[in-house]
Amino acid sequence: MTRRQLIAASMQLPVVMPPPKNAKITSSVMLWCLKGTPEERLEIAARAGLQSVELVGEHLTMDVEAFQKRARSLGLGIDTISTTPNWKGQKLNMVEAAKRPALLAEVESNLKYAQRMGVPLALLMSGDAVAGRTFEEQFAEMVEGAKRCGDLAAKYGVTLIVEPLNTKVNHAGYFLSNCVDGLRLMKAVDHDHVRLLFDLYHEQVERGDVIRTALAAMPYVKVFHVADNPGRHEPGTGEMSYANIYKAISKAGYEGYMTMEYLPVKEPVASLKQAVTEMRAAL
Repeated sequence: MTRRQLIAASMQLPVVMPPPKNAKITSSVMLWCLKGTPEERLEIAARAGLQSVELVGEHLTMDVEAFQKRARSLGLGIDTISTTPNWKGQKLNMVEAAKRPALLAEVESNLKYAQRMGVPLALLMSGDAVAGRTFEEQFAEMVEGAKRCGDLAAKYGVTLIVEPLNTKVNHAGYFLSNCVDGLRLMKAVDHDHVRLLFDLYHEQVERGDVIRTALAAMPYVKVFHVADNPGRHEPGTGEMSYANIYKAISKAGYEGYMTMEYLPVKEPVASLKQAVTEMRAAL
């Protein structure tokens, strides 16, 4: 044990394992999960040893240039923003052709932000299901909507990541509720600028069987989101074996982002340090 490890052990804080020099997986955190100003959240991420951060709609209400400058000064990248940050309030979805012009306008507006910020990825949500229409009818519309959004993303040099959300606990009524259907969507869309965000917590809540599904979807996954179930807290607080999940993902040759999107039970810096160190050890 090194002197630094002894000091850390005496303080009951984990030593952050640095990413390998040629790391293929980048650690990130969703800033909405942390408290404080955007700048204070950046400092938490940096102190925890993370490499990047993910935003939702914060870019719409902040001084983007100042935020980027602060992130760079802390050694942090910004990997993602949302193309539909207020999809619920605006009632935007990908499953109704009549609403597609409004969806495309909102997506393009935020893709311009992504291009301006040099952000490589942008979230895209399916939106809620529509009463009175079959699943297959809506799925076909979602495929067409994703293709159209993908064409816009290509124009701005950004990759869209579509996120399935669970309907059992957090997002009742959401259309794309699992990554089995998410994989089916990726194959049907077949677009270089449309990929999958695999949220391990949401998949565990909705269907379980996360390792098998993750391995099947791997060729299309750009980002994994991390949280335990139940409670959406840090790994180790629930039923999910993240050591096994990480090992399976690593063995499959995944290259992309591993993003912490959980509500810390412990002090945030210590919690994220432990989470990212355990992740890197397993990977």
